[in-house]
Amino acid sequence: MSVSSLARRACVLGLSALLLPLAHAAPTVLKDVVGRQVKVDLPAKRVLLGFYFEDYMAIGGEKAFDRVVGFSREAWEGWRPANWALFSAHRPSLKDLPDVGEVEAQTFSVEKVLALKPDVLILAEWQYKGLGPDVERLEAAGVPVVVVDYNMELPAHHEASTLLLGRIAGEEARARTIATEYRTAVRQVETRIAQAHLPKPRFYVEFGNKGPAEYSFSYGKGMWGQLGVLAGGENIAAPYVEWYGPMNPEKVLASRPEVIFIAGTESTRNPTAMLMGQGVDPAQSARRLQAFTQRAGWSELPAVKNQRVHGLYQGASRTVVDYTMVQYMAKAMYPTLFKDVDPQANYTRFYQRYLPVLAKGSFGLGL
Repeated sequence: MSVSSLARRACVLGLSALLLPLAHAAPTVLKDVVGRQVKVDLPAKRVLLGFYFEDYMAIGGEKAFDRVVGFSREAWEGWRPANWALFSAHRPSLKDLPDVGEVEAQTFSVEKVLALKPDVLILAEWQYKGLGPDVERLEAAGVPVVVVDYNMELPAHHEASTLLLGRIAGEEARARTIATEYRTAVRQVETRIAQAHLPKPRFYVEFGNKGPAEYSFSYGKGMWGQLGVLAGGENIAAPYVEWYGPMNPEKVLASRPEVIFIAGTESTRNPTAMLMGQGVDPAQSARRLQAFTQRAGWSELPAVKNQRVHGLYQGASRTVVDYTMVQYMAKAMYPTLFKDVDPQANYTRFYQRYLPVLAKGSFGLGL
C-alpha cells in the first residue's frame, strides 16, 4: 500500500473515530423534581411543553422554541389571553404549534403526543399527577417525561426546575444565572425579616376571578399561600384550606387579616373579576380592587381599615420570576424593611433581560 493510501486511510479512520461518539452518544440521565431518573438525549431537538411556557423561553432563549413541536395551548392562551396575544404577535409561529390538549380540562391526548414524536415531554408536577397511568403509556411508547415544578413555590423546586429546563434547552449557564438571581432575591427577603424580629402579619389571599359577590379560591400549601409565607406572613387560610379552595366568609372575618391580596388575570369573561396583568390599566385594577373592600363585614377588617389591600397578577405566580411577588408581598407586609425594593420594576426588568417582549400593565398595586 502506498504512503498516500495509508495517509488517506488513517485520515478516514480518525474522522470516523471523531464522529462515532456523536452518532452514538448515550442519553443523559436527568433527575426530575419528583426524584425520577429519566433518560433524555440532550440538548433535546423535539420538545413538547405541558406548562411553564415563558419560563422555558426565558431559560432557553427564544431560539429554544425553534425546537418546541407542541404544547398545551389552553394553559397559555385560555388562562392568560393578553400574555398569549403579546407573545404570539411577536412570534406568529406559536399559533401554528400543535395543541395536545389540557390536563385539568381532561382534553390532554396521549395519541396527539405520540404523533409528534417528541424527544421529551415536560410536565408540571400537577399535570404529572393528573395524567396518572397515561404517563406510563407515554414512557412505554418511548417518550421520556420530565417533571418540573414552580407551583409549590418551594425554592429548592424552583432552582432544580430552572436547571433542568436549562439542560434540556442546552443553556445551562443561562439557567444557572437565573436560578442564582431567584435564590439571591428570596434569601434577601428572608434575611431582612429574620433580622428585624417583627411579629408576622396575618394575610389573606384570594383569586378574584369570581368578583366580589362570591368568595373564590384561597391557598394553603403552594402558590400564593406559600409565596406569602416566604414573604414572612401568617396565612389565615392554612388551617382551613390544604391546597386551594374558598374559605368560609365568616372564617375570613373572624381571622381579621392585616393584609389582603386579591389576585387577578387579564381575562374579561367576568365583568366584576379582579383585573391584573399584561396591558391592564392600573387605574382599572384599582377600581376592581376597591369593589372587593365593599363586601359585607370587610370595612371592619384591619387590612381594609388601614388600606392594606393589594392586587397581584396571577400570571406572576408559579414561575421563576415570582421572586418579584415574594418581594411585593414582603413589602406590603413589612413596608419599612423594603423601601429600597421595587418589585414591579424587577418584574419588568426580567422580561427586558430574558424575554423577547416587554411586560407592560398592572402586576402589583395597593389601594
